[in-house]
Amino acid sequence: MTFRAAAAAAALTFAFGTAAHANDRYATPPPVVLSPDLSRPWVMQLQGPGAQGVRSGAPRVVVRRPAGQRQVYQPRAVQQQAALAQPPKPRVRDIDPVYLPQTVAYHGGEKAGTIVIDTRDRFLYLVNGDGTAKRYGVGVGKEGFEWRGTETITRKAEWPSWRPPAEMIRREAKKGRHLPTYMPGGPQNPLGARALYLGSTLYRIHGTNQPWTIGQAVSSGCIRMRNQDVEDLYTRVGVGTRVIVR
Repeated sequence: MTFRAAAAAAALTFAFGTAAHANDRYATPPPVVLSPDLSRPWVMQLQGPGAQGVRSGAPRVVVRRPAGQRQVYQPRAVQQQAALAQPPKPRVRDIDPVYLPQTVAYHGGEKAGTIVIDTRDRFLYLVNGDGTAKRYGVGVGKEGFEWRGTETITRKAEWPSWRPPAEMIRREAKKGRHLPTYMPGGPQNPLGARALYLGSTLYRIHGTNQPWTIGQAVSSGCIRMRNQDVEDLYTRVGVGTRVIVR
């Protein structure tokens, strides 16, 4: 090949290659395929600031903070101290369902309207006079404070105040518990929502702010009921009602 022919062939090859590269510039490039492990960091960056993704394979969940809100991180020790500073939740204690009010068969022979208290089984019966009675669960006197007898209701009071007897104040003081000489009526008063005073004694049928003690021998001789139960009994009986304690 002569020098002139070689030069012409080289010129044609250069022109063809240049045209091919120029055309490739406008062609659609092939897709770039990355493995999941390599693509994950890029996906995390594309989610932008303030967004958090989940691990590969799980549905994508993005948590966004309101504009202008900063994320505050506290050391574990600070979080534990804050948890301990929270007041404890009140403990909820249930009573045995057998002590909930119900109408039962009763054939004791007392006339309608009489109250009969069974201190052994911890029940109070309001006699209906038709072979049935309304039965309530009660708390009774603890050992050494039991009593039996027949009295009448001489007074009724709503949210009664309480004046502990001097003997009770001295007895509790020996145990390290100091009782007030007077406590006004209210939810914190041990006599609860209602009180039915028995004769000239210091004993009463009354409510309690400790309903979990119903069914137990815990009092100093008084008969205690749940507040909602003594409120119900209060509306059914009046002054002069006969009360038999067995």
